[in-house]
Amino acid sequence: MLADKRILLIIAGGIAAFKTLDLIRRLKERGAAVRAILTRGGAQFVTPLSVAALTEDKVYQDIFSLTDEAEMGHIQLSRAADLLVVAPATADLLARMTAGLADDLATTALLATDKPVLCAPAMNVRMWTHPATQHNLRVLAERGTLFVGPNEGDMACGEYGPGRMAEPLEILAAIETVFARAGRGTAPLAGRRAIVTSGPTHEPIDPVRYLANHSSGKQGHAIAAALAERGCETVLVTGPTREADPPGVAVAAVTTAREMLAECERALPADILVCAAAVADWRVAEEAMGKIKKDGGPPRLVLTENPDILATLSAPGPQRPALVIGFAAETENVVEQARAKRRRKGCDWMLANDVSPATGTFGGDSNTVHLLRGDAVEDWPRASKRDVGIRLADAIAGHFAGGGGESGA
Repeated sequence: MLADKRILLIIAGGIAAFKTLDLIRRLKERGAAVRAILTRGGAQFVTPLSVAALTEDKVYQDIFSLTDEAEMGHIQLSRAADLLVVAPATADLLARMTAGLADDLATTALLATDKPVLCAPAMNVRMWTHPATQHNLRVLAERGTLFVGPNEGDMACGEYGPGRMAEPLEILAAIETVFARAGRGTAPLAGRRAIVTSGPTHEPIDPVRYLANHSSGKQGHAIAAALAERGCETVLVTGPTREADPPGVAVAAVTTAREMLAECERALPADILVCAAAVADWRVAEEAMGKIKKDGGPPRLVLTENPDILATLSAPGPQRPALVIGFAAETENVVEQARAKRRRKGCDWMLANDVSPATGTFGGDSNTVHLLRGDAVEDWPRASKRDVGIRLADAIAGHFAGGGGESGA
């Protein structure tokens, strides 16, 4: 996907600048040509020699270089690139981009470009949450600037919170997504209909208690949003979640697994089904009509199986969607378990992800998935759930664009 693509990388001043060296290496591995602008602040954290050695190209630093500007270098730098990537994008640089300043080579190239710009913000948590920074982000987004990250975690300053620059593989995935979307047009799924399940289900024990899991619904909602952005008529069937309804998506809110299955069946027919919800496997056989009181010992709960939504909707029949995609949330032997689950359920694709506590996947903003289709396994780099949704939507669009309208189970 990145072969012969030209990336102009702008490295600003921040401790996260050291990560850009790994990003350059990974871009070059995938066939991209990388040129770099190193700001004065960026040069305090990585050396021009290191950047030049990895890009195999000259490093640009000075807007008043007679050699470079003899041919209007700042114009040529931005126009010759297919994509501008700012990593790290500091609070200061984002503010200057918002104001339209052009007081150094980086801001001049950014102002002179007519190509997409992708920013990977990195800054102290207080700077990130400051109203001025949030205002700048909104303005830049309205102008079409793209963003990846930041992540939440420990800071070099000793604080904890959002502001860590996205990891090189996450930025790489975002770069690939930019080119994938550009290559497939703005509405590659126009005329298609999709059903996406999201969130947990809550299975009542009595009027005040229920069985559930830790699913936040972030991944399912991101998939629904990405499908809608590609012109797909999308129905989101979601269990209880705090996630906002994605724009342009019809939302059916449910509580239990049985309600979720009923809403999915009501939404048929569809071309695409993505079962991203973490459906409770069991429910109590008989829900208590009144609150169960403590009487000196735990109550005896008799459980029964919930309907298997994925297997039910994957079964052959006139209303089976052309492409059925399941999720396998596992804590060990992730790919092997997902491969076996795909065979049992009868779905076409399976997305496997590790949800063991150490990963922070449940409730977190990032995910690492493996896409199983046929005998092939694609190991996707860790990325934000938003970017995973985008990448999956692009894979779905590619499937139908290639004539994959029939089941691939």
